[in-house]
Order: sequence, then C-alpha cells, then structure tokens
Amino acid sequence: MDSQFKIIHPEKYLRHYLAQDLRPDGRDFMSFRPVSINVSSIKQADSSCVFKVGNTTVICGIKAELSVPKALTPDCGYVVVNVDLPPICSPKFRPGPPSEEAQCATKIVDEILTNSLILDLRDLCICKDKLVWVLYCDLVCVDYDGSVIDVCVGALMAALDTLNLPEVTYDAETKLTVTHPVNRNPVPLKSITVSTTFAAFDERILIVDPTEDEESLSHSRISIAVNADNMCFVHKSGGSPMAEKLVTKSITMAKKRAEAVRKLIETATLPFKDT
Repeated sequence: MDSQFKIIHPEKYLRHYLAQDLRPDGRDFMSFRPVSINVSSIKQADSSCVFKVGNTTVICGIKAELSVPKALTPDCGYVVVNVDLPPICSPKFRPGPPSEEAQCATKIVDEILTNSLILDLRDLCICKDKLVWVLYCDLVCVDYDGSVIDVCVGALMAALDTLNLPEVTYDAETKLTVTHPVNRNPVPLKSITVSTTFAAFDERILIVDPTEDEESLSHSRISIAVNADNMCFVHKSGGSPMAEKLVTKSITMAKKRAEAVRKLIETATLPFKDT
C-alpha cells in the first residue's frame, strides 16, 4: 500500500514524511547517505575511482595523452571533462546524444575543477609551445539516485589524487619525445574540493544529499563546492528563490561536509599514491 501511494501521489507521500521531520529513507533532514570510495579499479586507465553516495554511483577514469598546447596558453596543459548519464543509470535517460542534464553536469563539474584551482595547469607542461599533458576525465554514472554532481566531483578528486604521470623528455632541436614509463610522478594538487547538494521545500525545510525523488519534488536545489574552507562554486538549478536563512545554513553545512569527505578521500587514496 505504501509503495502504491508513492506512485500515485509522490508529492503527498514525501510531504507525509517531511511533516514528521523525517525522510522516506529514514534519514533526518541533515543526514547524509554513506560514502564508498574504491580507487585504481580500472586497470586500462591511468587513474580511476568508483565513488558511491547512497545508491548514486559514478565511475571516473582518467587517460593522460601528450599533445601540443593551446595557442592562448602555450605553457599549460589542459583537462577535458565529460559526464555521461547513460540509460543504464536511470529510466529518465534515453539512448542517443548526451542529454541536456548530462551536458549541464559536464559544464558544472568542469567549472568546479577550474574554479577550485586544485590543479595548476602549468604543471602539465613539458616544453612550452611544444608539448603538454592532456587529461581526459570521463565520468560515467551507473546508478542515478540524486546528488550526482557531488558524486562526480568526489570521483574526479579521488582519481586526480592518485594520478601518476610518466617522466617525459623533449628535445626541441630534434623534436624527439622520450617517455620513461617506469619513472612516474604524482600531479601536484592543492586541497581537495567537495561538492554538497541541498534541496529546499517552501521557505523552511532544507534537506542535504537529496535522492532523485526528493530532487524532482523540491522547490529549489543548490550545489556548493568548497575548497579548503572557501567556497569556490555555487550552482542553483532553477526553481523558486531560496530563503536567505536556508542559503546561509547550506553554506555552513557544506563546509562541515567538505572536511569529512576530504578525510575519506585522503584515507582511500593514500595506499595508492606513488605506486
């Protein structure tokens, strides 16, 4: 009967729980789902991570390739981010070209990476104007149940934190490139960035780490990325305006959450560094 009520009247079903200061999965408004991190699980990638929050699962694989630098940044490498939301992760996505949501997620994750300044692209330069590293970061969602931006960012950060690149020498005169696959060095990173998503109902109810059902029924959503103790990105995905007190509460909670998730990532990646 409970499942039928959820299908027929999903909003009333959710409101019934919210009225009791509870959520359908048993969490209170400020409780997060458990986090699972598994790094270096894809052997064909230079670095990888399976990041899971609740049911939402994202696989990140990074492939590093040598290329000529962009004309406007001759002393910098570059990063190409792509988020894939295939039909396997949710019935809401169909086969074919990337959906609007996948394109939006790609843009958001790319902007979070850029704004966080976690990676100095000059560290990816081998020879100015001639040779740089390009990092292709593919993020594939295999189970979509809300807060997908948070999971994508977590997977990307963990993968970057375990990325080791081979030493490369380039002779400008002979244009000869020599790669030393045995000698590998980690990519220097600054403080790991963490994203946290919130959903608001009316002007008084705020929940963290919403599921897909909660996101679809919420009046507004906001994702906040925190690097160290500073916000580096905020994205509000349409909906109604969010009350100022809820925004302030979200920022405070996002900073606390960032510290906890950062420790989890550092613990998970430590055994795989410099290997």
